[in-house]
Amino acid sequence: MKFKAFLTENGVNLLEKRFLPALEKMGKICHLYLTKDHAIFLHNLLNGDGIQCIAQFRKEALFDDYRISSQNDDRVAFAIDISLLHRAVRSSVSICSEFGGGPTANRLQIKLVKKLPPNCTQALPFLTFETKGYKSAVIQDVPISKPLSRAQVLELQSALDMAQDMPQTLVQVPDLNQLQNFVDRLKHVGDVLNVSISKYGDLHIQISTTLITLGAEFQKLLVVGEQANGPAEDQNLSAQTRSARAISRGEAQSVLVTVRHFAKSLQCHLAKPDCAFYGIGSQGACLTVIFQFFIPGSRQNDKSISLHCRLPVLDPGEG
Repeated sequence: MKFKAFLTENGVNLLEKRFLPALEKMGKICHLYLTKDHAIFLHNLLNGDGIQCIAQFRKEALFDDYRISSQNDDRVAFAIDISLLHRAVRSSVSICSEFGGGPTANRLQIKLVKKLPPNCTQALPFLTFETKGYKSAVIQDVPISKPLSRAQVLELQSALDMAQDMPQTLVQVPDLNQLQNFVDRLKHVGDVLNVSISKYGDLHIQISTTLITLGAEFQKLLVVGEQANGPAEDQNLSAQTRSARAISRGEAQSVLVTVRHFAKSLQCHLAKPDCAFYGIGSQGACLTVIFQFFIPGSRQNDKSISLHCRLPVLDPGEG
């Protein structure tokens, strides 16, 4: 199997300044899945433990002169340490800058190689960054796992397909900072968060302990998918009561998630999304957060980039 490409200036900026810092917060190790058309970072899709996080890029968003081949339908996947990858990209950028002519004027090549490390008898796989200057080249090797077998790649693709199932109702939260400030205060109150989402465009977040109940409600948010008009007679009721009535009418869903997982998912703000959508999966299977990116200088969705998280839900007995 072979993979070789050049990171574009836009690709370097996306990875170094935005997505790798966000992905580092999701977990130390992730899978990097390369296909003919996409580069995809996947957290927890195979072990199912913790937040599933998927960042997907069309190859043109990150690379030019992109070449890949394998016997797995030109698909290659391996596990990689995000912090080591981030460090390699960051230092390659600084090396390019020292040589002059901008971050990628000297071409930052990335490729899969097998090398024999010192004191080893067997060649090991690496993702290698090569920065060429005027008189020299600097090479950095990021260790990776053995590339996944055909069966493992199929399993990863199947998990990715399942993780693409979107909730029937999504509500848009344009101000992630407001939500993050609230959740930061919740960390000191308890461990379990009740999240309900209605077809009316309401997002209700509540934490309860034996001593205190604390909640926040975001109303009249933009709804994508199935939606409904809230009954007029509910308008003067408390947020808790309105949420309970909407759930009883089948016009809202509610799940329990850990405060830790919810707070961690908000770290995706480091990727600088323009807004986020929240939804609850079919039969309350998970809480889904979709981060949306606009084409710079417009309000149009940038379809070359996608990022979303799926938070595992707790059994009501655990709450």
